Amino acid sequence: MKFSNGCWLFKQGTSCFAPAEVYFSKLEKNRVVLTAPTQHITSRGDTLGGVNLYITFTTPMDDVIRVQVEHYRGAKKKAPSFDINIDENRKIDAEETDDEIIVKSGSMRVVVNKKWFSMTFYRGDEKITSSTGRDLGYIKTDWQGLPYDDGLEHDTYMRQMLSTGVDEHIYGTGERFTPFVKNGQSITIWNEDGGTSTEQSYKNIPFFISDKGYGVFVNHPEKVEFEIGTEMITRTQFSVPGERLDYFLINGPSMKEVLERYTDITGKPALPAPWTFGLWLSTSFTTNYDEETVNKFVDGMFDRDIPLQVFHFDCFWMKDYAWCNFKWDERVFPDPVGMLKRLKAKGLKICCWINSYIGQESELFDEGMKGGYFIMRKDGESVYQWDMWQPGMAIVDFTNPEAVKWYQSKLEYLMDMGVDCFKTDFGERIPTECSYFDGSDPMKMHNYYTYLYNKAVYEVIAKKKGKDEAVLFARSATVGGQKFPVHWGGDCWSDYESMEESLRGGLSLTLSGFGFWSHDIGGFESTSTADVYKRWCAFGLLSTHSRLHGSHSYRVPWAYDDEACEVVSKFAKLKGKLMPYLYRNAIETSKTGVPMMRAMILEFTDDPSVPYLDKQYMLGDSLLVAPIFNDQSLAKFYLPEGKWTNYFTGKVKKGGKWYSEKVPYTEIPLYVRENSILALGKEEKAVYDYEDGVTLKVFELADGKSAETTVYDGSKKLRCSAKVTRSGKDYTISVKGDCIGTVEIEGKSVKFAGDLETTVSI
Repeated sequence: MKFSNGCWLFKQGTSCFAPAEVYFSKLEKNRVVLTAPTQHITSRGDTLGGVNLYITFTTPMDDVIRVQVEHYRGAKKKAPSFDINIDENRKIDAEETDDEIIVKSGSMRVVVNKKWFSMTFYRGDEKITSSTGRDLGYIKTDWQGLPYDDGLEHDTYMRQMLSTGVDEHIYGTGERFTPFVKNGQSITIWNEDGGTSTEQSYKNIPFFISDKGYGVFVNHPEKVEFEIGTEMITRTQFSVPGERLDYFLINGPSMKEVLERYTDITGKPALPAPWTFGLWLSTSFTTNYDEETVNKFVDGMFDRDIPLQVFHFDCFWMKDYAWCNFKWDERVFPDPVGMLKRLKAKGLKICCWINSYIGQESELFDEGMKGGYFIMRKDGESVYQWDMWQPGMAIVDFTNPEAVKWYQSKLEYLMDMGVDCFKTDFGERIPTECSYFDGSDPMKMHNYYTYLYNKAVYEVIAKKKGKDEAVLFARSATVGGQKFPVHWGGDCWSDYESMEESLRGGLSLTLSGFGFWSHDIGGFESTSTADVYKRWCAFGLLSTHSRLHGSHSYRVPWAYDDEACEVVSKFAKLKGKLMPYLYRNAIETSKTGVPMMRAMILEFTDDPSVPYLDKQYMLGDSLLVAPIFNDQSLAKFYLPEGKWTNYFTGKVKKGGKWYSEKVPYTEIPLYVRENSILALGKEEKAVYDYEDGVTLKVFELADGKSAETTVYDGSKKLRCSAKVTRSGKDYTISVKGDCIGTVEIEGKSVKFAGDLETTVSI
């Protein structure tokens, strides 16, 4: 939200009360509390009125400083709040002089100037960011003077501006389809169902990360508004309504370390099971289908040598107008239990579409009414209903524990039938003119609702199937949603522009704490050309999770052309062969919070050519993927410094350069980073024994360098570790564990079964 009129003025009727000095300070065991008048106190008379701000510093973990600012401390603290992991009582390291207060946390510190209030954050001797002048402020937008202020929050905001430096780039704030670098953008953290072609987003995260090596998490589930280089060009601003502001400044110094610490606070991405990385096929949205159609799809994939892992039933597995009743439409699925058994006998997992809305036609509507399981209107007497999406629909109130149990019981029934997971659609169109069972503030619940919704579904899957098997296919998210993967990009069009914006949104999301991401391969709305479909399939099968899904038409490859079947088969098999490498990276993501799909800036922060790169990415730590976004088969991509090996051709390219080349549909620019060991499996599907017959392929190991990797089995057990060191023509190989396989270096193979210590000359 913008409050200013140029550099010096505020908008008419707007006033900003900024801390002028520190008048009182209390250095306690676990916090520092400052009383900061918003005018300089020159005499006792100055203390008789005016606005004071109360600023509290805590250090919940090393290299994290929490800043809380309050005006009226007696204002009600409204629920809900984010589920965060911090030590509220951690001892603080602080000192005070005549002029300054210094709070330290790890290698970071904040220095507060007492006489002319300012806050400057340092990493060692390096300034990270600062807040001076009127950067921090209590804002009134309908200000008539102290005697006439009603003390209510209708026109009240807290604002913080933090300095941004020359060549500093800001990223994150969730899934954003607007330009990748957020400098120059006004961003509202407010979940909406707007597709992928506007500034609206399904997954809004009040967190940004800077390539200067720090991040800021604004700890507010309600609407947060960012002005990133807009209100003031040299400031990143965030504002919230009300009497309080709470944010965490998170140090790196690397961007990866920022994400590690952010996900320490908000939760690590859960590790999806190996089968989830295989190919998912959907019925699509409004198509007609029954068991015969489903089997034609499934058998058609197998007949064309396409490994298929998951079959997804979209909305119309339930009867029209009855969403959600969680009952198979008996008109087309008379024997759902038998059908699911027959599909699972083919080696498939089953996913079903759901949402948290109960249409008036559903027999569950009366159950929900009777039990008090729905969000109510503000009067608390009537169920909140509207006709958007399902006529007369109500919305499940997940703040009611009994409503959660009721909703979960319906899903348990489906899982007992054989359903393995759910696509948790929607969760964004949540009203604010309503009331909740637990009295939660509707403005705070609008974004937070999706957390409770997905948590309820994820937990019931974990209960029935086991934690290691739990997975969602979710569209909406807020802070902490990364704990319930996987998320997909939402409703996109079926063209290159939408393919590009989908990737941009995904990379923005993974820079916001989300470890895994997918999208509708081929596009959702309309139907793509065969050209777009084939390029999107290559991209989609080199994303962490891969689903063929559409709206009004099927997404099976033979609906496009014969070559599309070849493309899907090749890339599905490639992903299967990469599973030992991919699963190792997935395990590391679940431990660290560093995403599997990484924007180039995350991996090559110091390369001046990468800040704006949003059409290529790193898949794990060693593979660079550059999808093709045009119908000329022209690949345009940048390779950072070093040597890069084309996975398909084996040709080596020198980095630090841009390349442009023609690429057939059966290929994609897929380059292996130098000094890497790529663990490749013996099979071409998602689930098998990764440790049996693994090939550890060494790529461009430089003289004097070492490369390392590990191999896990499908139950997360470490089976072996390998290290290769080069000295001139000699390569020293060390493998420890119980894997069986081959080490491959520049065409030379060395077999191993268990431990191996040897040196080979090449």
